[in-house]
Amino acid sequence: MSGIIVAENLCKVYRRGREEISALKNVNFQVDEGEFVSIIGPSGSGKTALLNVLGCLDTPTSGTLRLNGTETSGMKESELVRLRRQNIGFVFQQFYLMPTLTARENIELPLLFSRKTDNKKRIDEVLQMVGLSDRGDHLPGQLSGGEMQRVAIGRALINDPKIILADEPTGNLDSVTSGKIYELFRKLNDQGRTLVVVTHNLELARQAHKMYTLRDGRIAGCEEMDY
Repeated sequence: MSGIIVAENLCKVYRRGREEISALKNVNFQVDEGEFVSIIGPSGSGKTALLNVLGCLDTPTSGTLRLNGTETSGMKESELVRLRRQNIGFVFQQFYLMPTLTARENIELPLLFSRKTDNKKRIDEVLQMVGLSDRGDHLPGQLSGGEMQRVAIGRALINDPKIILADEPTGNLDSVTSGKIYELFRKLNDQGRTLVVVTHNLELARQAHKMYTLRDGRIAGCEEMDY
């Protein structure tokens, strides 16, 4: 198998006291560079568990994951942090913005953690990319829900990742704003970025190249879209 994300026989078991919960069961999943993939399925089907494992936020109980050519099995947490920082931008349903920081400062945060300086040009580029050039000095409380999610997407983009992983990114937005966020995703994909988006919205999911259905921790189907 080849691809920027290659998962083979992924299993994830969570333990709650004496109870074992199998969130992922022998999942085989591949995303090629430049693809836009959506993942749908009912609550509890394993969508978020899969995204967390693909993004190295969680480790599989068994199976293997190769990310941009790097086998992740046995890597130390510090190595996984470096791998995430170099390759992945995350977007979540909750915006997780710092309320006392401006849009510009929220977008800049990952650069500060990476100890990168002289960031003004890059931040300006990202603000323009997400359509917020005129809102950079506003606090989150002065922005709409859609604008806050654009800030969160800008924060995910600031380190120029190859891969964007998004977990229900429009879950808190109305249908019109959700559509605009997906327009932005498609634009980012057209620029060459690989996207994997978990969503409950079937209409939006069909805007991807491929739509995977998860059920009871297994991939129940894959449909290629006319995109």
